[in-house]
Amino acid sequence: MRVRPISPDLLVAELTERLLTAASAPASAGSAPPAHLRVAVDGPPAAAPDRLAAALIDPLRARGRPALHLRAGDFLRPASVRYEFGRTNPDAYYEGWTDEAGLRREVLDPAGPGGTGRVLPSLWDAAADRASRAAYQELSPGTVLLVSGALLLGGGLPFDVTVHLVLSPAALARRTDAAQRWTLPAFARYADEVVPAAFADVVVRVDDPRHPAWVQRDEVTG
Repeated sequence: MRVRPISPDLLVAELTERLLTAASAPASAGSAPPAHLRVAVDGPPAAAPDRLAAALIDPLRARGRPALHLRAGDFLRPASVRYEFGRTNPDAYYEGWTDEAGLRREVLDPAGPGGTGRVLPSLWDAAADRASRAAYQELSPGTVLLVSGALLLGGGLPFDVTVHLVLSPAALARRTDAAQRWTLPAFARYADEVVPAAFADVVVRVDDPRHPAWVQRDEVTG
């Protein structure tokens, strides 16, 4: 496995190039480029996937590519479902906090091949524990749709490009807020059962956010 140190700015620049290339590539020989590009930016909160996804928006737009960032945290299930087995149950967090069916129905399928291009930017207001009442948005042709959050790659969600941010267990424990350390077993389970580092299109080590490292995809072994 070859790991290439990279600066945060260069990481954003290289990811931008990677996504622009993917967004322009035909789906198959002789076919047109996809209408939209659905991108997962996956990682625990300590890896700041939301921040990385947000940082890609302006560079993509500057290169003439429409871009939209959505947070998986805006597609949670109601509190009555999330907390059925307690507020700090790591298995419930791993298996059922995110409304994957809603994310697929309202975002990923409409943005996919043959979809309407009409997506819902948020589904659930977790703080108020009610529907977000967001308005649907029409995607411009060729939009890069970035969905950021944790535990995104284990449920078969239809992403076109997957970016996985990974920390060592020690770094994850060190950088996770004390109030959220109950989630650590969920991320250990994710690493063991799903092994996202073995198949994500882009894998980035972020033990130190000031010094990320790009894991060469063709040499990732998990």
